[in-house]
Amino acid sequence: MSVVSFGEVLWDMLPAGKKAGGAPMNVAFHLRNFGFKTQLISRIGQDAPGQELRSFLETKGIDHRLVQEDPSHPTSTVQVTLDENGHASYEIVQPVAWDFITASAAAEQAVAGAKALVFGSLAARQESTRSTLLHLLEHAQLAVFDVNLRPPHYTTQRLQDLLARAHLVKMNEEELAIIATWYTDSPSEAEQMRAVLAAHRLQGLLVTKGSEGAAWMSPGGTYLQQPVFPVQVADTVGSGDAFLAGFLSQYLHKKAVPDCLKFAAAAGALVATHEGGTPNLTSGDILQFIAR
Repeated sequence: MSVVSFGEVLWDMLPAGKKAGGAPMNVAFHLRNFGFKTQLISRIGQDAPGQELRSFLETKGIDHRLVQEDPSHPTSTVQVTLDENGHASYEIVQPVAWDFITASAAAEQAVAGAKALVFGSLAARQESTRSTLLHLLEHAQLAVFDVNLRPPHYTTQRLQDLLARAHLVKMNEEELAIIATWYTDSPSEAEQMRAVLAAHRLQGLLVTKGSEGAAWMSPGGTYLQQPVFPVQVADTVGSGDAFLAGFLSQYLHKKAVPDCLKFAAAAGALVATHEGGTPNLTSGDILQFIAR
C-alpha cells in the first residue's frame, strides 16, 4: 500500500543539532516505518544540505525520485526554539527550493496510484508550489490535509481552497479555534468541529489538543475523544506528524476509528520522548507502548 506526501523537506536546526524534517516528510517517514511504501514530492537546492537530505531519504527507504533540484534556490532550513516544556516555535526562511515545486506527469501518476496524498498548508505559501498542489489534488484517491498554520505563511482564502479539496483533515486546537470562526460563533469544540466538517463535506476531522489528547468527528456526527498517553517530553517536534501517520496507518487498513485514534495518540506520545521528529519507531513499538 502506497502513500504520497507533498510539500516541504528541510533541516530543523534544533538546539541539539540539525534533524531532517518538514511535516510531509515526517509523515512519510513514519508511514514507511509502519510498513507503507512512501514517496515524497518536494524540491531541494543543488547544495550540500540538499544532498544530505536526499541521502537521508534514501537511507530511510522513502522514494525520492520526485524530489526535484533547484539551481537557484537553497535547501530549506528552519530555526527551532524550544521553551522550558519542550514546545517548539519555528523561524521559517523564504524563499527556498520547495516554494518552486513544478508539475510533472510522473508526479500525477504517483498520486493517482497511491491510496492517499498527504499535504499541508505551509507549502502553499507561494504560487508555484500551490498551483502544482492544486493540480495534483485532482488526482488523489484520498486527500489528507495536515493543517499547519505558521504566520505569516497563510491566508484565509488559500486555506479554504485547500479545505474544499480535502477528504480528511487534521489540525490542532489552536488552528480549530481560528478556522471555526469562519463558520460558527460557538465556543464548543464539538460544534466548531461539526461546522468545519459540514462546510467542506469532509470524511472526517481530527483535532490534536496537546496534553488534552485528541478528538475526531465524522459526517454522521460521531464525536470521539482520545486521552493523551503521559510521557516525559524531550520536544514536541514532529509529534503531530507521527499522530497523523499513526492514524492513517490504521485508517487505510479500515480499522475502527477508536483504534485508529489510540494508535495515533501513542505514536505522537512516543515521538515526543525523542529529540526531533524522526526517531525510528515501528508499529510493534507503538503496540507495545499501548499494552504496557
